[in-house]
Amino acid sequence: MTDEMKAKREKLFSSPKNGYDLVDQAALDAMETYCESYKQYLDNGKTERECAAYTVELAQAQGYVPYQRDMSLKPGDKVYRVNRGKSVMLAKIGRQDLSHGAQIVACHIDSPRLDFKPHPLYEDSDFAYGKTHYYGGIRKYQWVAIPLELRGVVVLRDGTVVKVVLGQGSEPKFVITDLLPHLGAEQGKKPLNEAIPGENLNILMGSRPLGEEGDSDRVKLRVLDMLHEKYGICEDDFTSAELEVVPAFNATDLGLDRSLIGAYGHDDRVCGYAALKGLFDIDVPEKTAVCMLADKEEVGSMGVTGMQSAFFDTFMEDLCQSQGVSLRVCYESSFCLSSDVTAAYDPNFAEVYEKRNESRVNYGLGICKYTGARGKGGSSDADAETVAYVRRVLDNAGVVWQIGEMGKIDAGGGGTVAQYMANRNITTIDAGVPVLSMHSPFETVGKLDCYMNYLGCMAVYNA
Repeated sequence: MTDEMKAKREKLFSSPKNGYDLVDQAALDAMETYCESYKQYLDNGKTERECAAYTVELAQAQGYVPYQRDMSLKPGDKVYRVNRGKSVMLAKIGRQDLSHGAQIVACHIDSPRLDFKPHPLYEDSDFAYGKTHYYGGIRKYQWVAIPLELRGVVVLRDGTVVKVVLGQGSEPKFVITDLLPHLGAEQGKKPLNEAIPGENLNILMGSRPLGEEGDSDRVKLRVLDMLHEKYGICEDDFTSAELEVVPAFNATDLGLDRSLIGAYGHDDRVCGYAALKGLFDIDVPEKTAVCMLADKEEVGSMGVTGMQSAFFDTFMEDLCQSQGVSLRVCYESSFCLSSDVTAAYDPNFAEVYEKRNESRVNYGLGICKYTGARGKGGSSDADAETVAYVRRVLDNAGVVWQIGEMGKIDAGGGGTVAQYMANRNITTIDAGVPVLSMHSPFETVGKLDCYMNYLGCMAVYNA
């Protein structure tokens, strides 16, 4: 092949490259530093409440202060607001007023899990159990026979909030038992989604009785007695509790080369942390930079702490009013990166992927022009001008990126907060980290992609 033909092919063909072929040692060193701090974020925030609280702790250390309505703000000021302990908005005020719009990165910090029911505790055959209702899209068989923790809050009748953490560190864990293969012939004939019914996701909590032989519910009584001794709660207090069952393992490097991170909650804390750290690490931006960490995405972004609530609009309207700017004028000129994970191509399950249009691990930040399912249902579908804008922003910042879909057209699909931002008349596109084993108790991401997501968030804030 002649040099002229090689040059022509290089110019005309799209040729995605593995990110490790595009970065230098300094970038790799920075990547490792960033990923260590990200793993700490995961370990300190296994629930949306913990994630919000740790976010505030980090923000305050960076000089962010709680936003008070009618507060006077100037370029460089750093403010945040928390919504009911479950979602957080942060802003770094830009040099231009909000009539020029804001640069927004919106993510969610809730993850699929199991929630305790209002009446969770019961005893059967000298075992004490806790009944759960799963939250978000899970594959139920993945939650059996693994170590689990119980985290959340119990609010007493008088309003006292009691924080509960059981199973942390060296503390005893919990488990959902599974059927042994010797007796599992009939179970094995069922489809994966039916082999473990939702009502069988019962947490084993104890087996040692308390009291005299012949008394009823002696194992349940011991569990309640231990909970009362540690937290001062009784059975009726479960009716005003939010207790979440999450995996009892911390984030860890994967692979002999340590190029991957395995953890619970990558979806979507891998993007939430990138948005947060990116905001921390920029100087005073031209346009006001806003980070939104929302709750309830895994169940449709509904509710008072979800992306469809007025919390986002109220915070933005307050900022606009402090500058004498109309909220609708701000939205018209704003841009939002809906930063959420995407499916990574997995050669073990190649039959559900469209290989030419999938995001891959180590190929960088994954742009998704549209999400949704079957005919792009539930997608905001960014226009060509928006995609070109994002390409330009990322390229100018040296961010390694790729673009893809989430599986074959009729294989399934998924949604993000993008549609709710777009409904506000904010120009929006999806982009995030490709994930293997998404929505499982132990998801896998590439370190390089995590780092490029962070650089991408900074590029958007600075655009």
